Amino acid sequence: MVENLLTAAQAGDRRALGRLLSKLDVGSLDVASLNLQPTAKCIGITGPPGVGKSTLTNSLITKLLAMGKSVAVLAVDPSSPITGGALLGDRIRMQAHAINPKVFIRSVASGGHLGGLAKYATAQVDLLRSLDFDYVLIETVGVGQNEVEIAGVAQQVVVVVAPGMGDSIQAAKAGVFEIADIFVMNKSDKDGAQSAVAELRAMLELLPGAKQVPIISVVATVGEGVAELIEAIEAA
Repeated sequence: MVENLLTAAQAGDRRALGRLLSKLDVGSLDVASLNLQPTAKCIGITGPPGVGKSTLTNSLITKLLAMGKSVAVLAVDPSSPITGGALLGDRIRMQAHAINPKVFIRSVASGGHLGGLAKYATAQVDLLRSLDFDYVLIETVGVGQNEVEIAGVAQQVVVVVAPGMGDSIQAAKAGVFEIADIFVMNKSDKDGAQSAVAELRAMLELLPGAKQVPIISVVATVGEGVAELIEAIEAA
C-alpha cells in the first residue's frame, strides 16, 4: 500500500503525495522505511509574526515558476485551540498557485510543538525533497528567540524582518539571528527601512563569531527584490 502510494507520488500523483504526508503527519509511517534520496534544495523562511513570511513565500513561488522551477511548500500554521488543526492562513495567501501543476502546497498544524515547526515536519520535508521538485520551501510559524528547529531541517535559512518592528528584532536576535544564512528586510518601501537595515547590520556585528550575512531589501507584495533574494540563495 505505502509502496504503491510512493510510486504514484514519484510519478506526480498529488493525491498520493497528500496521503503519504498525512501518514507522516500522524506518525503512522516511518520515513526511514521509504528509502528516500532527497535532492531538492530546501529553504527555510522564518521570522517574527507579522513580517510578511507568507507574502514573501508567495512571491518566491511566482519568481521560481517564471524561472521554470517546480516548488513544494510546507507551511506550518498555528494550531486551532478548538480543533487542533491548522488555521490555513498561510495557504490562503498562496491560493493563486494552488492549481499550478508545478506547485504543491501543504499546510500543517504546529500542534503545540516547540521550535517553530510541526512534530513530523522533518520527515515530510524529506519526502518532498525526494520527489519532482526543484525547491522545497518551509515556512515556520511566527517565531521568537528559541524557535530555531528550522536550522536542522533546511539547507539555508532566510530570516524575515520588517521596519518599524524593532521589538521583534530584539526578541529574535538572541536565537533566530544566529541561524540566518540570509536576512530579508521586507516592506522596505516603508519609512525607516534604511535605518532598520543599518540597525540590523549593527546587531549582527555584535554577535559572537559574527559572519557576513546578506541583507536583501524586499517588497514582497509586488515582488521587488525577490530576484536578488533568489540570487543570494543560489550563491550561498
